[in-house]
Parts: sequence; C-alpha cells; structure tokens
Amino acid sequence: MLSRAFSSRIARAIPATRHTRLLSTAPLNALTEHDLTHFATILPPSSILSTLAPSPVSSQDLDNYNNDWMGKYHGASTTVLKPKTTDQVSQIVKYCNDRRIGIVPQGGNTGLVGGSVPIHNELILSLSNMSKVRSFDPVSGGNVATNAGGLRLLRYGSLHGTVLGLEVVLPDGTILDQLTTLRKDNTGDASLEPQLFSPLTSIVPSGYDLKQLFIGAEGTLGVITGVSILTPPAPQASNNVILALPSFKNVLPLYEIVKRQLSEILSAFEYIDRAAYDLAVKHGQGRALSDEEVEGAECFVLVETSGGRREHDEEKLGDLLEFLMSAEEPLITNGAMSQSPAQFSSLWALREGVPEAVSKEGKTYKYDISVPLSSFQDVVDNTRKHLQSKGLLGDHAVKHVVGYGHVGDGNLHLNVVAKSYTPEIQAALEPYVYEVVASHRGSVSAEHGVGAMKTHALHYSKSDVNIAWMKKIKELFDPRGIMNPGKVLEL
Repeated sequence: MLSRAFSSRIARAIPATRHTRLLSTAPLNALTEHDLTHFATILPPSSILSTLAPSPVSSQDLDNYNNDWMGKYHGASTTVLKPKTTDQVSQIVKYCNDRRIGIVPQGGNTGLVGGSVPIHNELILSLSNMSKVRSFDPVSGGNVATNAGGLRLLRYGSLHGTVLGLEVVLPDGTILDQLTTLRKDNTGDASLEPQLFSPLTSIVPSGYDLKQLFIGAEGTLGVITGVSILTPPAPQASNNVILALPSFKNVLPLYEIVKRQLSEILSAFEYIDRAAYDLAVKHGQGRALSDEEVEGAECFVLVETSGGRREHDEEKLGDLLEFLMSAEEPLITNGAMSQSPAQFSSLWALREGVPEAVSKEGKTYKYDISVPLSSFQDVVDNTRKHLQSKGLLGDHAVKHVVGYGHVGDGNLHLNVVAKSYTPEIQAALEPYVYEVVASHRGSVSAEHGVGAMKTHALHYSKSDVNIAWMKKIKELFDPRGIMNPGKVLEL
C-alpha cells in the first residue's frame, strides 16, 4: 500500500598495477631544490608547497594531495604547485617537459581510481586555484578530464556532447585555445550539436574535433585550464519519488513504462539494491519508507522529473503512479513522493548517501562498470557467490557486496565492502569482475575513469587495435611521457 506522502497524488600501494615503462625508456627525473628555485620565479611562495628546501613544509601538509579520500592510493610527491593562470600552467609544464619531470594534474582529488594521485614522486599540479568564472560558463577541468557522467546523464547527456570548447596546455607548454561557444562548426574544432540537452547528437564534424581527445584522457595528454560548456536552464519544477519493488525483474519493465509516460520531464532513474538501501538507512542517510512499507522489497528505484510547469509535471507523475498501483500485477509494492523541497532533498540524500554509508562499513573495492541493465542483479549476486566460494565472505574479510547505479545508461556501481584491503580479496576480485564485464561486452570504467586502478584491465573493454592507437596518440602528444604517468595506459 502507499505511504501518506505517496497517496497525496499517487602508488605505493597501488593495487594490481605493473611497472614496465611506456614511451621513453629513460626514467623521469625527481624534483630538486634547483627546480623549486625556478618555480619561485613563476609562482608566489603561497602557491608552492614542498618538503624540499629552502622553505620546507611537513610531509603531513601534503597528505591530502598524496592520498586519495578512500585511503587506497598513496603517492610520494615532495611538491605541490598551485597556479592561478593558464600562462603559469604553461610555464610550469614547459619546464617540466624540458627537465623530464612527471606531472600529475589534480583538481578536487575526489576520484575513485587513483587517477589524481602520484604513483611515485611526480610533481602535483593542483588546479584548485583555477576556479574563476571567466564568463557565464565555469571552469570544470576535473570533470571533463574524466568525462564524468552522474545522476542525470539520462536527461543531459555526457560531457562529450555538452562541452563546446576547451583550453588545454599541451605537454610542451603550448596553449591550445579552442574556447569556442559555437554549437555548429563543421571544421572540426567545435562541438557536436546537442538536441535540447539530449544525450543524442546530430551534427558530426567533418574535420578533426581535437577537444574530444582530452575529454576522458585524465590529464595524460595535457592540462585542461578552461572549458566552454553548454549549461541547461535550471528546471522550474522538480519532483521525485522512491519506489519499492518486490523483484529485480520488475526494474526493466518499470523503466520502460516510466520513460513512456513521463517522456520529456524524466531526468533520473536510479537503482538501489536492498543491501545498499539498508546500509544507507543504517548510517543515517535517510528513511524514505517505514520498515513495514519496505517489507518484501528486493530493490528500489528513485525517479526524478524536471520540467517547466509544476502543475503539468505533477499531473504526469500522479497519472503514472496511479497506473502503477492499479495494475493487475503491480510492478511496485510501495512508494513515497516528495511533498516539499526538504522531502525532495531527503529522497536524494538516501541515494547519494549510499557511497558514504558503504565507506563507514569498511574498506571498499569500487567497480564502476557498464553492463546491460538486465544483468545488474546477476553481477552483484554472482560476485557475492564467487567470494563465498573463496572463503572470503564474512566479517573476517568481505562484509557486504552491494549494487546501485544509473539505469538510463547501464552504469552499475558494484561495491565490495571489506574489513581491510588485502591481496587475497584483490586476487579474488580481479580479473573476475573484468571477465564478467567482458562477457557482456561492457566497459570496465563507466564514468570514474581508468586512473591507476584499471590500466591493466583496459584490454577487457578495448581491443588490441584500440589500445595500440591510444598509445600512438599518447606518444604523439607526450613523447617524453611526463603527463600523469601510469594512468589510463600502463607504464
């Protein structure tokens, strides 16, 4: 039955990486005090953090730069530079290229695959000071470099379609300026034309659309210092509803009905399995439904609408919910619809709080994969069974195996929560998870990037021909191998 709300209107520790060199056979050079003296001619003292003389700081002052937030990836950089302008970035990169000093571009360092953490002692180039809005469009380098997707890719598409232009500092210090705001340019240096912020595109450039090479390259081909990005207007009306499903097999038919009935106002359709939902509730991320209302539920979906007129959107959502509940064989057992901005945020907090809840349970092995929607539950269940067969399921090793993700683009977040990171668990998960992905012709990285975590697994998603051409492109742009070494492609 419906709840009251609903019824109102129905590095050093880089795991599994190999260290053979790509490109130049000569090792990269370590940073010296002489190099710092040169950087001091480019940046003020406040923009240089280093454990080296003449003004050394404590190594603990670099912990937030050398370590990822999960505590899984650890670097040993001695120096962080924090430029404020593209020209400063250009001078730094040119110098490092001449000296063969490795560079790791770093934004917010919130990645999940070790892409923004040094593998060894490379220089960290922090772009945290480059947040100036030059015009209406903000600088969004970190998101662009990893081609981040997110909760509303279903509505707005990926960055490959919404980025109109880029400003990039190339490995030799050259500034490639493609900061166009044109939506049509068939010479190849402008964007594809998104159709009303749809993931679909209609205009294919006849020339070389160079900016696409840097979107998703994770700083291995250059440093993104500016972005011209197509930003949709904020919706005038937003609603959301969480639905409890008795069986995972109901998710796909439910998605098809929701797409058909909500059409243009559908902006998100998120999947949460029962184990992930229970962890979110346990750790205070929200409680959309009572214990009685979720009894017998195997999984949940969160549906969001975004439109231009609240009355119109609420009518469509209400008609959908009435249709679902009046069906002879209902696809859902219960649900709750937000009735205020606070409730709207609360429902989203439940979904967005799953990663935080998982992290509170232990050390998490995160697999961001693309597989067919129909296989979501099988992938999670079979991974759990696989770990059990290895004697690793239980409080002594792996405590939880959960799944959640973006239904609209087939992106499953498979999270394996362990007591601690161990070689035994790592060996049990890899290559097992990647072999499962390959069996579905999926992707080992849906939106988190390849980073350092998945360089050895790239061949499960890319053919030998693909990888060979990726290496040729890398060598063309970065022949001295200084840009984010060991990321995307193996060293």
